[in-house]
Amino acid sequence: MSKLVLIDDEPVFHKMVQMTIGNTELSKEATYSVDGEVVLDYLEEKKLESQSLPDYIFVDLYMPLFDGWDFLNRFQNLYKSLRKNIKIYIVSSSIDPADIDRSKRYPFVTTFISKPIMKDVFDQISLAN
Repeated sequence: MSKLVLIDDEPVFHKMVQMTIGNTELSKEATYSVDGEVVLDYLEEKKLESQSLPDYIFVDLYMPLFDGWDFLNRFQNLYKSLRKNIKIYIVSSSIDPADIDRSKRYPFVTTFISKPIMKDVFDQISLAN
């Protein structure tokens, strides 16, 4: 069973993903956070324990304080030391092509997903893995 982490500052979006993912095969173990820095601290602490690490992280780009770009920049310094290859998905309501292009510059980012996330997106990710 795979593990998923969602980092987003909108509690309503957390609830939508929680309801949607319950009807998919992608993950039955999900963690929801409004603070990407806390998630990074956890990854740093557990980096050698592959069973403790998530398989997927979905991160919003625009959040107050510590945003998705901050998360990606810090994750860039961490991901090579992780005992597991974590798939990072950008999930954003931004439709700015510059955001999509910028996110593609990070070698560990799997793809950019526009909000809202529908069940078929989770199904496609599940089938691809």
